[in-house]
Amino acid sequence: MGEMRDKLLDALDAAGVVYSVIEHAPVHTIEDMERLGICKAGYVCKNLFLRDASGKRHFLVLVDKDKSVDLKALKEKIGSSRLSFGSEARLMQQLGLQPGAVTALGVLNNEKADVTVVVDRDVTAQQRLGVHPGENTATLFLRYEDLARVIRAHGNPLVVVDIP
Repeated sequence: MGEMRDKLLDALDAAGVVYSVIEHAPVHTIEDMERLGICKAGYVCKNLFLRDASGKRHFLVLVDKDKSVDLKALKEKIGSSRLSFGSEARLMQQLGLQPGAVTALGVLNNEKADVTVVVDRDVTAQQRLGVHPGENTATLFLRYEDLARVIRAHGNPLVVVDIP
């Protein structure tokens, strides 16, 4: 296990979160996860790291793995200027993560707690939500309510929106 993974799991343990972990070969896409059968073990969502036009606001979007996100429509829902994908350097700076291992748990690395977590309403009902534990060689399953509690306790804003 890596240092990042240990840190994130320690934070979950400290918060009393119940979770399970499935170890697997490295995955970089939802398709990789489907091919390995990980999506059959629980609800897996996509994680999109976005920035606004000025680069001053950052967002981590959790959305159903099979949905496409209309960034123009999303910017209206969250009150942002034009949205685009954050660079690899921004991802590391804001969340301490590498591409392919983006996870909602990454906000625990966001020391300023200024990355807004945007959650698709479909994700909020999940009792077995799959997220990476800071690396792409495992998937951690936990209740959405527990994930949201940990994110809010860290201080990051969390908003729920309908993403069609």
